[in-house]
Amino acid sequence: MRAIRVLSAALLTLGLAAAPAAADSSPSPSASADGKAPTQAGTSFRTAAEMDQGRTATASASTGDYLYWSFPADTGQRPTVRATVKLPDAHAAQTWQLDVYDGLRRHQSCQYGAATRTAEQGTATVELACVLRTVRAWSEPWANDPLPGTYYVRLTVLNLGSADLGLPVRAEVRADSRNIGGAAAVDGSLGKPLVPGIAVESPAEKDGSKSAVLSAIEPDDGWSSHWWSSRWVWTAVGGALAALAGIGGYALTRGRGRPAYVPPGA
Repeated sequence: MRAIRVLSAALLTLGLAAAPAAADSSPSPSASADGKAPTQAGTSFRTAAEMDQGRTATASASTGDYLYWSFPADTGQRPTVRATVKLPDAHAAQTWQLDVYDGLRRHQSCQYGAATRTAEQGTATVELACVLRTVRAWSEPWANDPLPGTYYVRLTVLNLGSADLGLPVRAEVRADSRNIGGAAAVDGSLGKPLVPGIAVESPAEKDGSKSAVLSAIEPDDGWSSHWWSSRWVWTAVGGALAALAGIGGYALTRGRGRPAYVPPGA
């Protein structure tokens, strides 16, 4: 029974260690305080304005423009992109759409959220949202799974009358993520995150150093190493539970030992 008490104490310790890992579903922390949100948007993938997660990017534009932003998303995160468009006082019905692309510029579908909405005549604002699938550390080449790296946001209007073309609008875009943890862990990892310039050699790299021309944005704590997840903790807890169950079963079925010797004829 002493062994059972020792294993029970070990199991309690592992359970306390697993509690922070189970809290991975909480929203990820905001960007660092010294970061700045962009006040203008790009007009293509190459000129997309870089923004950190947890900060609201703004832009003043004209109706009919294509607006682009980019942000980093790492393994185990489930990004949510929200956009608010402030429309002029007088306008006809307009349909706005929010699209998200990964580092390979593949369109990523939304799990849920209104990525396309119509603003009726006289509506002051239109709000859009897109919740992506969880970013995976690795995927099959033929799959369209979200992978770690840079994600691009495109905001545009679909149907527009000639009378509304060029009217001033103001857009606000924000990206946040929830950390899913070991529930989304997979076997395998990418060699490098999918960020712009990952395959471009800088002059210093040609001389033998490891400097590369990469995107300026990355998660606050750097890109994940891809090997650690809360699955390790839950595997250890499962092993301890199995050992405890085995010892408990043995203690219940072994009886009181060998029966006492009874001499013949007694």
